[in-house]
Amino acid sequence: MAMMLTLVACLAMDVEATDDAGLRRALAEARPGTTIRVASGDYAGGVFARDLRGEPGRPIVIRAADPDRPPVFRGGNSAFHLSRVSHVELRDLVAEGATANGINIDDGGDLANPSHHVVLAGLTVRDVGPDGNRDGIKLSGLADFRVEGCAIERWGRGGSGIDMVGCRDGEIVDCTFRHGDEVGANGVQMKGGTRDVAVRRCRFEHAGGRAVNLGGSTGMAYFRPRPEGFEGKDLIVEDCTFLGSGAAVAFVGVDGATVRRNIIYRPRSWAFRILQETRDEGFVPSRGGRIERNLIVFRADEWKGAVNVGSGTAPETFTFAGNAWHALDDPSRSNPTLPVAESGGVHGVEPHFIDAPSGDLRLDPRHPDPRTESGTIYSGRRP
Repeated sequence: MAMMLTLVACLAMDVEATDDAGLRRALAEARPGTTIRVASGDYAGGVFARDLRGEPGRPIVIRAADPDRPPVFRGGNSAFHLSRVSHVELRDLVAEGATANGINIDDGGDLANPSHHVVLAGLTVRDVGPDGNRDGIKLSGLADFRVEGCAIERWGRGGSGIDMVGCRDGEIVDCTFRHGDEVGANGVQMKGGTRDVAVRRCRFEHAGGRAVNLGGSTGMAYFRPRPEGFEGKDLIVEDCTFLGSGAAVAFVGVDGATVRRNIIYRPRSWAFRILQETRDEGFVPSRGGRIERNLIVFRADEWKGAVNVGSGTAPETFTFAGNAWHALDDPSRSNPTLPVAESGGVHGVEPHFIDAPSGDLRLDPRHPDPRTESGTIYSGRRP
């Protein structure tokens, strides 16, 4: 066993990249176990790599040599475009000013064989587009992935902070999204057959018209591996913080999704939306949403209501349970109008935030969380 571990260690290789040419050469020569350490400085965007194949326990890693002074990749159609990859990690890099997508990872058009085992960690992606459908991070045909500790700021006015098409078995964890409340944009979108993906402990600051879009609208040719009657299925949004946005979460052509233990503060129009955009034959109506133990704080004089229900949906299949609702401007107007009766809802109990005007939506531990009789279940996060 010792000899085997020594052999594996010897096969791993660190490569230093100090300029554009050196980075591209290192990518072309990368093998399982290679770590490419990119020196601080400015680099040209438009880095493309195809068929990067690490192995279990021996990923190919592209990372900052000094995470405190990360390299900045400026411009290009995409700062990084990885196609048909497996067991690959990007860590502690900055992508700035791409014209299409900041980071783009796809399956190379082989819809039945996704890229897989990809980690994106500690990335900063900013100022993409800005016009049209331009995404901070674009994931098309990706399985078994994790996006962790990333900051995505200012993407296209019709795009997403993270846009997923036909992805599965993934997590987006401890990320921050900052944009604006434009109607066409959203923070995270999961569509095109995306399933079994969770968004956890993320912070959405004015992250578009829909901060999280569970589902969406996808052309039939782009579903992965093929259309199966839903835009998204078995999705989770939990322990997140939402500040502003037109709506915190929209259920759009989704077949089952759970939204729980989130803090939603002053949405501009609605807390939630139930919509149907893909209406082709065989597609289920948006159904099976569970909205549980969220804290929703709003101004009754500035929003349109708790839930917006569109045509062609199945709102009667949704469940509302244990949510706490509070109208800042008039607590007597805290009781929401919902498409189905809620069990265990709490209305008009004042939440005590650390400093809501400055955006610190942690709950003061000296006061109980309105959603529970004792203690707090989650107190928000401030990056």
